[in-house]
Amino acid sequence: MELKLYDTLTREKRPFVPLDPSRVRMYVCGPTVYDFAHIGNARPVIVFDVLFRLLRHLYGAEHVTYVRNITDVEDKINARAAEEYPDLPLNEAIRIVTTKTEKQFHEDVDALGCLRPTVEPRATEHIEEMRVLNEKLVAAGHAYVAEDHVLFSVASMPDYGKLAKRSLDEMEAGARIEVAPYKRSPMDFVLWKPSNPGEPAWPSPCGIAVPGRPGWHIECSAMAWKHLGETFDIHGGGIDLVFPHHENEIAQSRCSFHTPVMANFWMHNGFLQVEGEKMSKSLGNFFTIHELLADWPGEVLRFNMLRTHYRQPMDWTLKGVAESFNTLESLTGDPTFTSSKDETIAPSVLEALCDDLNTPKAIAELHALHGKGDMTALSSTLRALGVSQRPQSRRQVDTQKVNALIDARNAARKARNFKEADRLRDELHAMGIELEDKKDGSTAWKVKA
Repeated sequence: MELKLYDTLTREKRPFVPLDPSRVRMYVCGPTVYDFAHIGNARPVIVFDVLFRLLRHLYGAEHVTYVRNITDVEDKINARAAEEYPDLPLNEAIRIVTTKTEKQFHEDVDALGCLRPTVEPRATEHIEEMRVLNEKLVAAGHAYVAEDHVLFSVASMPDYGKLAKRSLDEMEAGARIEVAPYKRSPMDFVLWKPSNPGEPAWPSPCGIAVPGRPGWHIECSAMAWKHLGETFDIHGGGIDLVFPHHENEIAQSRCSFHTPVMANFWMHNGFLQVEGEKMSKSLGNFFTIHELLADWPGEVLRFNMLRTHYRQPMDWTLKGVAESFNTLESLTGDPTFTSSKDETIAPSVLEALCDDLNTPKAIAELHALHGKGDMTALSSTLRALGVSQRPQSRRQVDTQKVNALIDARNAARKARNFKEADRLRDELHAMGIELEDKKDGSTAWKVKA
């Protein structure tokens, strides 16, 4: 069956033909390990896990290499380490934070039914490759040294901006950051920079005397090169990474190796909102994977993510999660359904997945299998999608939270803010809570049967 994928670079869906069918190669940008991963972070993890599973099905598990990096050198990590362990040397504190956060990330995404990547490189393990790329770019005239920094010269690459479909003039006009005086152009970006005292530091490339550390973009170029080669099949990530991160990766890698492309396909999942708004701690709609797993089975969270096509924006709502629970429960609730150890994908579902990962269509085909009573195909296909079993438990009821939401709803009703009152009612309903408004103005509640 022919696999077709949408390529952000060419803005078209076209047949996927691997460079080498015996070694299909995919790179996806992974987590920066300084804090719990949130539900927005889970979207690319789940999306590209589905693609990884599909590629393994089509080409054989032993012929697919999936690389997802760990970013373990970054300013946010330094800040978190200094905040949490002020009495420790910064480098020691950083090791504790990154090790702990990486472990938690793995536990959370494991619970979402995601396979571990073939290779999961840490940035700090690839400093030498980053130094080599810096040297190559300077030698080729694509980068320059200024005040102990190495900077990529954007003007040296005529088609820079092709992925984001932005011209250099547009990007320069839109630049709102203060431009460092040592930059030749506002759009030039850092490949290497000097470290502050106490920060992680390594011997610098290009004859720079002071120790330093890599820029963010060069990390992924180096790790992709190390594990997948100068050119590979698929590069994935969230749509927010198109510019500048992926645009800069392309510039670095192509100019280092003088290749026409870095990856043959660039795939990006759409934005995720929560309850119709951008996720924000200030709005109270910021949820980590870990928090959601305390309330819902991992297979339900995964299934809910797959209900929206990966390229479309997604609104993550409690109502939607509850619907996903009920849907998955209805699909797997038949007495003849048993969790399969087989991972054969039903042809109708495979056809949907081969059409640019059309998971909504795949789910419709799961319903068709259920309607036909074909529980064997349903079970094996669910397992192949990473949903290995029926949901075992509904979320636990947090009585304190329920009462707080009811109090907030009653306050909204009193203030005649009926839109907010309805939103809070829907949130409680999604939690499995039935409300009964009394004549005296109080509200009784119970857990739905």
